[in-house]
Amino acid sequence: MPAQQSPELLPEAARWLRRRSWTAADRPLSELLAAKRAAGPAGTVSVVLPALDEESTVGGIVEVIRRELMERVPLVDELVVVDSGSADRTAEVAAAAGARVVQRDAVLPEVPAVPGKGEVLWRSLMVTSGAIVCFIDADLREFDPAFVSGIVGPLLTEPDVHLVKAMYDRPLEEGGAVVPAGGGRVTELVARPLLNLHWPQLAGFVQPLGGEYAARRSLLERLPFPTGYGVELGLLVDALDLVGLDALAQVDVGVRHHRHQDGQALGRMAATIYRTALERLDRTHRLKAAEDLARPVLTQFSRDPVTREFTAHDHPVTALERPPVIELPQYRERSGRS
Repeated sequence: MPAQQSPELLPEAARWLRRRSWTAADRPLSELLAAKRAAGPAGTVSVVLPALDEESTVGGIVEVIRRELMERVPLVDELVVVDSGSADRTAEVAAAAGARVVQRDAVLPEVPAVPGKGEVLWRSLMVTSGAIVCFIDADLREFDPAFVSGIVGPLLTEPDVHLVKAMYDRPLEEGGAVVPAGGGRVTELVARPLLNLHWPQLAGFVQPLGGEYAARRSLLERLPFPTGYGVELGLLVDALDLVGLDALAQVDVGVRHHRHQDGQALGRMAATIYRTALERLDRTHRLKAAEDLARPVLTQFSRDPVTREFTAHDHPVTALERPPVIELPQYRERSGRS
């Protein structure tokens, strides 16, 4: 099992962590192909790469998916890069590598496009046909095909699973230095606290903001898509409300290498994610922290160096407040105000 449950997790979340967390190796490609054939049209798979100025990486990702999961093994039926107005050679490189390239503004042109990753993902549903849609970020390096096969696997073999997130190590790689667990700064500082305090059922997700996930089209077509960076959190929370926790899953696919953004870009991302969460809290009248927590805790994850499993660690989130000191008899007495 790729993730160890935490004693502080809600019972429902702890059960989910045991039942709905896997590794990519749990389902070999031969098993996935057999399940795909048995599923017929319900087993068709579309892979979508949203891209903006990713000429240095998009070609390598497309080449690996086409070679390993379309030609060598026919798991993926459709590979589409949706370019959201790149100023570089992203579209040319992706097409040369074997992807069908679609320009964002050419999709549903009667609806003016707005900037943002979620906008691209939403429009991609208009130009793909697979019953299973797999989203992969276009800035990944050292790309492993397990990022696709791993998260598609449960959707082919588990009929009651509707959305699968990838989980992985996310090192921070900058200026030649590597911090093993330094990536995912917005996840740790914004998204994970929000989910733990307001949607504790989702506390077991190792990478809730990860851009690699797959879902049934029948689910995606019923979900609203935040147009910006809040799309991952929004889809996860809304999917929980629509299909329930047990229809969600996660798969360990190893290590994610990608381009990191600077602090100001991360600040903009954090603000968008926070606003996305606030809109959902307001919509469901849940602006207070979840009341089903015995006490607020923050569940974080680390990779065990021996077992290679993700291990959960709990930390109390204190909210104790002292009253205004003027309300204390001791203070009033000392200051001569008794």
